[in-house]
Amino acid sequence: MFALHLITHHLSYCDGTEVHLRKLSFISTLSAFCLMAGIAHGQSGFGPKGDVALGFGSLISTPSANASGNYAPQTVGGGLYPSFSADFFLWHNFGVQGEMSWRASRNLYEDYEPFRPIFYDINGIWGHHLGKKIAVEAMAGIGAESARFYTGTYNCNFVVCTDYTSSNHFLGHVGGGVKLYVHGNFFIRPEAHLYLIHNNSIFSSGRAERVGASIGYSF
Repeated sequence: MFALHLITHHLSYCDGTEVHLRKLSFISTLSAFCLMAGIAHGQSGFGPKGDVALGFGSLISTPSANASGNYAPQTVGGGLYPSFSADFFLWHNFGVQGEMSWRASRNLYEDYEPFRPIFYDINGIWGHHLGKKIAVEAMAGIGAESARFYTGTYNCNFVVCTDYTSSNHFLGHVGGGVKLYVHGNFFIRPEAHLYLIHNNSIFSSGRAERVGASIGYSF
């Protein structure tokens, strides 16, 4: 946890998101601490439980025409974003969650170079059942944005061949959703996510929101 705070301390944001990311780091660290404390003291009394889900949504960000300062006139928003997520509740209402979301089709960077953004994050999660058919959850954590730019030329090593280069950026993440159980353990989850992306000057903003819904199963 000390390493996480040390990294956050040295980040510098030209768009003023440093304070927000420090808060996200504190929240995720606190959640992880509570989780480990509960396990260490044997306070659980419950077996592991969690969810897996497949989702679809869209990304909202600053339009290209509204880019300012050092930001490039290219939005990261728009398009269909599939997602996959999984979480495990290990101590009362607290647990860990991870997810990945990517643009389903390639976009054109400034109208000439194909690219696709991919978002990864790992979070501390809190969940609460309001009844047999409805539950709410909230999460906060850290992750990365990987923007893949497709060059049309393959580069190979001993493991794999790729036709793209990647621009990777650290991010803070907060999100939440409402799980509506439609049949047994199957649910539909409307959800929203906020990404605060460090040094995202290749796009028009260091902030992006993903909204959509997931279909999942609780076990």
